[in-house]
Amino acid sequence: MRTAFLFALFRGLIILFVCSAQARPNMLIILTDDQGYADVSMYGRTDVQTPNIDRLAREGLRFTNMRANATVCSPSRAALLTGMYPDRVGVPGVIRTDPADSWGYFRPQRQTLPEALRQAGYQTACIGKWHLGLTAPNLPNDRGFDFFHGFLGDMMDSYTTHLRQGNNYMRKNRETITPTGHATDLFTQWACDYLHRAVTQAKPFFLYLAYNAPHFPIEPPDSFLARVRARNTITDEKRRRTVALVEHLDANIGILLQTLDALNLTTNTWVVFTSDNGGSLPHGQCNAPWRDGKQSHYDGGLRVPFAMRYPACMPSGQVSTYAGLCFDIYPTALALAGVPLPSGLDATSLVPLFSGTENPATQRTFYFTRREGGHYGGKDYHAWIDGPWKLLQNNATSPFELYNLAADPYETTNLAHHEPTRVSIMLKALSRQIQKGGQTPWQ
Repeated sequence: MRTAFLFALFRGLIILFVCSAQARPNMLIILTDDQGYADVSMYGRTDVQTPNIDRLAREGLRFTNMRANATVCSPSRAALLTGMYPDRVGVPGVIRTDPADSWGYFRPQRQTLPEALRQAGYQTACIGKWHLGLTAPNLPNDRGFDFFHGFLGDMMDSYTTHLRQGNNYMRKNRETITPTGHATDLFTQWACDYLHRAVTQAKPFFLYLAYNAPHFPIEPPDSFLARVRARNTITDEKRRRTVALVEHLDANIGILLQTLDALNLTTNTWVVFTSDNGGSLPHGQCNAPWRDGKQSHYDGGLRVPFAMRYPACMPSGQVSTYAGLCFDIYPTALALAGVPLPSGLDATSLVPLFSGTENPATQRTFYFTRREGGHYGGKDYHAWIDGPWKLLQNNATSPFELYNLAADPYETTNLAHHEPTRVSIMLKALSRQIQKGGQTPWQ
């Protein structure tokens, strides 16, 4: 084991040395909303066509075993931007536009990824969905972004009106704006406009592009829906509409990648693509082969598509089965920028995996939490993964379930009654994580 660890450490240092020989990379993080593991074609799904997302995987590294940090939006975003479990930065649940149904407050004292990169000389921008606060000190411009062009709220009631319960949360920096067009098209255009400006500056850029697609309401443009219907391969209308919305999103990602090509930014730009949680089954989204979907601690709610590309120091066509979480983006970005890691991180850098080979010495534990109102009564529920073992709840009053993911990856056989000692040990470990999260106010 010690030899394997030293080998993995040495390989990571070699990769860092190769990357450091390049100019500090530009960084583009593409985060989609509720995009299921099987709502891309790079994992073999045949009813949806995502050639541009697939291009990122083909030209870089495709991960098959990555999870989001939460089963819903805000906690995953808070974790990604801080490298910490979401309740440790005050976001155990969804931050909503209705204060009576809002379950988090993004901790202002914790340094965010754009803050760290800006201090290191990067220009920073957030385009698209924010979902981490509606007022100062938790607006994007307060949390490290030089430029913000997007939507502050939790979701849009329509992709074309952009309102939420009759309120307008579209902003350009701190200014309220009323743009026209489909939100996916707008966010892509604003991102491309930003790239054209950024390339004229001497500083590298960090662009966090957070689409609200394919989150419901499922509103694909008519032309994309007609194209899906014409293929005559999907009989369920909900699935047709979701596939059309995903393919419209993929076409926009294609426009973005073409802009990188045209501006000669492709080689030295690290691009990451992933989703904030699993897809919503009632809306025709798909997380196959994993069980269940959004809001659930079964893996259908947690497994997400994940790919990254960095031609300057990453070979193409690689596949990794490494088990990680989306907040691993944070320390990876800092490592690539040559920025020392802050204390207290829960995330782990992915740089040692850039060659596509695995780290045999690494076995991680993972913690998940969600707090919610409604019939959850404001309570929280949790999951804990330790090696092949997964302990979980899907509401605060149900007994814990236990699964051996190595023998039962699709979580079909609950072993809690057969493994009471293991359940007890894992509950104690989980309790310590909950106590850590409880030190941070979330209101």
